[in-house]
Amino acid sequence: MTIWFPLKYNEILFILQRHAYTVKLKDEISGKYVEIGNYSPNLKIYVCGPTVYDKPHLGHLRTYVAYDAMVKYMRHRGRSVFYLQNITDIDDKIINRALETGQDPLALSRKYTLDYMDAMKYAGVDSVNYYAMATHHIKDIIKQIKRLEKKGFTYTLPDGVYFRVWMLKNYGRLKHQSPEEQKTGARAKVAELKEDQRDFVLWKFKKEGEPSWRSPWGEGRPGWHIEDTAISLSFFGSRFDLHGAGRDLLFPHNEAELSIMTALKNSENVCPAWSYTGMLKINGEKMSKSLNNFIPVDDVMQKYSREEVRYAFLSSLYPTDLDFSWNMLEESRKNISYIRRSYEKLEKHSQKGASVDVGSYRELLYRNMDDDFNTRIAISILMELASEIMKANSLDSESANEAKKLFDDANTFLGIIPEQKEKGIPEQSVESLLKLRELLRKKKLYPESDAIREALKNAGIIMEDGGNGTEWRRE
Repeated sequence: MTIWFPLKYNEILFILQRHAYTVKLKDEISGKYVEIGNYSPNLKIYVCGPTVYDKPHLGHLRTYVAYDAMVKYMRHRGRSVFYLQNITDIDDKIINRALETGQDPLALSRKYTLDYMDAMKYAGVDSVNYYAMATHHIKDIIKQIKRLEKKGFTYTLPDGVYFRVWMLKNYGRLKHQSPEEQKTGARAKVAELKEDQRDFVLWKFKKEGEPSWRSPWGEGRPGWHIEDTAISLSFFGSRFDLHGAGRDLLFPHNEAELSIMTALKNSENVCPAWSYTGMLKINGEKMSKSLNNFIPVDDVMQKYSREEVRYAFLSSLYPTDLDFSWNMLEESRKNISYIRRSYEKLEKHSQKGASVDVGSYRELLYRNMDDDFNTRIAISILMELASEIMKANSLDSESANEAKKLFDDANTFLGIIPEQKEKGIPEQSVESLLKLRELLRKKKLYPESDAIREALKNAGIIMEDGGNGTEWRRE
């Protein structure tokens, strides 16, 4: 007797995907590598976005380029991913900057939100499904505080409503700190009144000149930490797959987020994987607005392409700190040019060309990307393939087509190979001019041959004379 257990289409698809593809990622809490997306065919990813009180800087790009590559890679491998990012558009830093500049806080945050979006567009960060503004989720924030209040997790002080940390025995597990090691940046007057120095504010009561919203506890605005949980849980419910952020947000911000989630859901496993990008540093010191040692994206945008910036950041492991130098971007420019030349050389394949085992390159690239998104090794593999292409006079048609496909596929998530610019002089015309130049050189008519070279150079054609004749490429 046969018993049928009907499965929905998405359940069948999930089973097939699980067997076809898994990715490991190091979880900050356990310190172990975990497989993400094991319980659902649709991955849910939340990444802490910026507090928009100033122009975006390269430290932002380092983090958001990394998560952009991760999400795009998982989609490339066939997984459905919903990528949610918040925008903190109301916060102490925004209010303080508005007071300094004489602007309305919300108008200031709107301006810098647009600047942030321009920076993401420049960097090719276009994988985010939805940017959620904190001020659009005030009702969700109030609902969460009410639920925490019913559970006994809140109390009120003269300046706001606070979260009781002592009720959670595992507070500090994200940073791996004991209660004695945990510190807060509380103001002295309020610290004296707090039940526990680790307690943090959920709702701040209104001050003159600050934006405010009505609530059951009085007019005010949300604390920073609950803005994130209100957004992530209102979109994802009781569970999501990955929480990402820059490492500077780990404590106290993400520790507080984790506490709120645990209290609301009666579970320590709302999100099974917490990951962090390393700090971008200058001369060994964290790049930061507060330290005034940051490089605005605007300064880089005028000098380097998005591919060069992405190459520089993705050439390092995302969890490690990275010391920035302008030389990094110069090296990226050279390496990208090399890959681009090898890519263009694939157009000139022949049946008698060399054979390359592109399949082994692909297998190795995927294996490293599946192992905690090792973009550093992935890029080095592409460079090795480019080197093999450049050493050969030409590749056979099958190898050339496979290599081109691998470059194209890798570029869907790495985004380091620039698109071919609009062609100026037709290829046939370039070849004819090169033949004429060679003829002039043989007749020792060097001024005339140099004039052709200069004209082609001005038209964006780069020539390299070698033992096998003259090779050329477009800029």
